[in-house]
Amino acid sequence: MDFHPLSSWFNTTVQPFLIAGPCGAESFEQLDETVRRLKTAVSPHLIRAGVWKPRTRPDSFEGRGEEALKWLKEIRERYQLPVTVEVANPKHVELALRYGVDVLWIGARTTVNPFSVQEIANALAGVSVPVMVKNPIHADLQLWIGAIERLHRAGIHQLAAIHRGFHRYGYSTYRNDPMWQLPIELRTHLPTLPIVCDPSHIAGKRNLIAEIAQKSLDLGVDGLMIESHCDPDHALSDATQQLTPEALATLLSQLVIRSNAGANDSADTLVELRQAIDEIDMDILRALSKRQEVIEKIAEHKARKQMTIFQLERWQEILRTRGQWADQLGISRTHVERLCQFLHEESIRLQNLSMNDQVDLQEGRRNNA
Repeated sequence: MDFHPLSSWFNTTVQPFLIAGPCGAESFEQLDETVRRLKTAVSPHLIRAGVWKPRTRPDSFEGRGEEALKWLKEIRERYQLPVTVEVANPKHVELALRYGVDVLWIGARTTVNPFSVQEIANALAGVSVPVMVKNPIHADLQLWIGAIERLHRAGIHQLAAIHRGFHRYGYSTYRNDPMWQLPIELRTHLPTLPIVCDPSHIAGKRNLIAEIAQKSLDLGVDGLMIESHCDPDHALSDATQQLTPEALATLLSQLVIRSNAGANDSADTLVELRQAIDEIDMDILRALSKRQEVIEKIAEHKARKQMTIFQLERWQEILRTRGQWADQLGISRTHVERLCQFLHEESIRLQNLSMNDQVDLQEGRRNNA
């Protein structure tokens, strides 16, 4: 798929591309003060504000609807800043375009439903408006890509993705799990698609936004979407994750903006280091090949002895000893445990295949006897 930068905004020399504004447009006065201070403090490339708020509980603040679109139209003209709102159905699209909204975005709760995305795509057919697509609430890369494809097929080529993290049951440091591998995979599949990170929704707490923003920039995202409110503590939604415009300016001044030039860097030092990594990776693959040979022998032995594939005591021993080895080598224990989990799952898969093959072979011999 061919993508065009959002009205060339992503080509701006001011990095990163910044989308800022309140979680929700609560009143004209709140919106006006927030945008006025944002323009002075950070001069964002795009103003965001929730007009329709899909909340989990019905008694929560669910936005001001069409009335807020009137406010945004006046704010847009007053401060000469383009605006973006979330749309969840064709009626939202119609109203947003009627009031001159510059960019639309599709929220996580909508992206998860292909029927809803297709209805929006149909409503946008023949319309030239940029659209940003948030990741679905759960970690399904194909749903994310599918939503982008539906819009692209409707003729929308000014597209961007928004990484806002994924729902995770139970306690977590962050509101949403970043699962950084998902936006990385998205970029691998769609290398020309601009990606924006939404640190506010990943963090859930304002004191964690900076670290998420920095991590996303280090991974090469094209922009940031950060919620900002003139009086965050009294915001009607997402109060804990919004920053004042001045606090946002301070945060941005502390971020380290790194160059992506190294992607094709031919400097001798970098080339040598990458060659070293290539050689190490080949050694790892050779070791995995030898490991697989041993696993097949283990499967044969278990089949002869009528043993179960999964052996709890052995698995516990692996976790314990590999964790100790990681500590001795100065490697992250968590990283090693995750690697062990993956290797163990693969070992079980291979043993299951091998043992089933042996059963089939024995059955065949009995039938031919």
